[in-house]
Amino acid sequence: MASLQEIASQIRRDIVRMVHGVSSGHPGGSLGCTDYLTALYFKVMKHNPAFDMNATNEDVFFLSNGHISPLFYSVLARSGYFDIKELATFRKLNSRLQGHPATHEHLPGIRIASGSLGQGMSVAIGAALAKKLNGDDRIVYSLHGDGELDEGQNWEAAMFAAHKKVDNLISTIDWNGQQIDGPTAKVMNLGNLDKKFEAFGWEVLILEEGNDPDAIVAMLEKAKSLTGKGKPIVILMRTVMGKGVDFMEGSHEWHGIAPNDEQLAKALAQLPETLGDY
Repeated sequence: MASLQEIASQIRRDIVRMVHGVSSGHPGGSLGCTDYLTALYFKVMKHNPAFDMNATNEDVFFLSNGHISPLFYSVLARSGYFDIKELATFRKLNSRLQGHPATHEHLPGIRIASGSLGQGMSVAIGAALAKKLNGDDRIVYSLHGDGELDEGQNWEAAMFAAHKKVDNLISTIDWNGQQIDGPTAKVMNLGNLDKKFEAFGWEVLILEEGNDPDAIVAMLEKAKSLTGKGKPIVILMRTVMGKGVDFMEGSHEWHGIAPNDEQLAKALAQLPETLGDY
């Protein structure tokens, strides 16, 4: 198998080409979380691309910040859920690959609609509890944006998960410090995020190198070792928005705009083609 770095480079190429193709989409967060989702799907998680909605005896992933759909679609296609050629239909009429994932398109790998922010943790908790009731010892993973934590439902869900000892859940926060209107510290300061989750009864892990595949795998393995001990687990993962494309890195301005022709060429020049473009 190609290395995680090689896979991530190809997925980043997919992302910028997809959003450029329709002059629409969200490249910044997608690029920033590429290393995480690559590590999860290609190294850590037990999953079956044949796709069964019930995911019996499989690990399950829920994308809460659904606007980073270009990343999710590319990872699913590259790991065998559907033909990579379908990536060319992103956000087009009658495509299964709409701007925010939804279940009514029946796209393999998609279990919830996640256009509205703040709901993914609640769904992940429900799935984790269902696995417990079914005697299924696999793990539920979820990914959330740090700006998304402005939504109050997240904190209701966090309180519930600790109270119910949902200890087969590993939630990761993309802690990039950026959201659509600017830095999170200016839009709605998250304060001491690790202490918040600790106060809500979670086991808190901090990953400072959220764009290093080896560090991500090591942290996910550590998180797995802490499951089954009475607490839900959260990984606060530092990432760089726009990672891999120098003119996009660290800027909230690339949250939801697409590169033009010149910018696409510049981006692709920085991202080696490793698995073949769609």
